[in-house]
Amino acid sequence: MFRTIKEQIETIFREDPAARSVLEILLCYPGFHAILLHRLAHKLWCWRIPLIPRLISQFSRWLTGIEIHPGARIGRRFFIDHGMGVVIGETAEIGDDVLIYQGVTLGGTGKEKGKRHPTIGNHVVIGAGAKVLGNIRIGNYVKIGAGSVVIRSVPDYSTVVGVPGRVVRIAGVTVNDELEHGKLPDPEGQAIEELTRRVEQLEAQVRALLEARAAEHRS
Repeated sequence: MFRTIKEQIETIFREDPAARSVLEILLCYPGFHAILLHRLAHKLWCWRIPLIPRLISQFSRWLTGIEIHPGARIGRRFFIDHGMGVVIGETAEIGDDVLIYQGVTLGGTGKEKGKRHPTIGNHVVIGAGAKVLGNIRIGNYVKIGAGSVVIRSVPDYSTVVGVPGRVVRIAGVTVNDELEHGKLPDPEGQAIEELTRRVEQLEAQVRALLEARAAEHRS
């Protein structure tokens, strides 16, 4: 347990430049509290102890605003930044070195039984408000943009944005560790710009034809 706490504190210092001291992390980081409480609840869940894991989960939700089902499997060095509104379902699986922001949901899509929540790979970043839904796999080194809704599996080394989420970049090398919210690709904006450019070209062609016809009439 002490090793887990130490590793979690080191992870927060690495991922959050606002972290100033160990005492500040121990007292003021809801993501830190939620993860430690989940580790305890998950251990009891695996031991098939009834009710108590769910009570711990509900206490954690009341304390932190973060809801993690005790059945969810979470890897090492997991960091929830800010955290309010995060929901992680029962059969969700999260790899190592994953970073998620506030408002993220790793949820199901219905009342199906069995595996119904996402599997998240290693070194994944999920932006604020993103929803990852269903029994899908998010590959390693994936970035999911803020506000995206992902309902299909995503290959390794991808960037996903939009509603529904679309893969807009696949690279053969590791992407940067930080999710640059202000520099995410904008496929809708790019499409609108292309349409605008095409309309301007057509308008110019129409004006040229009208001017040519007017010149013919004058002659």
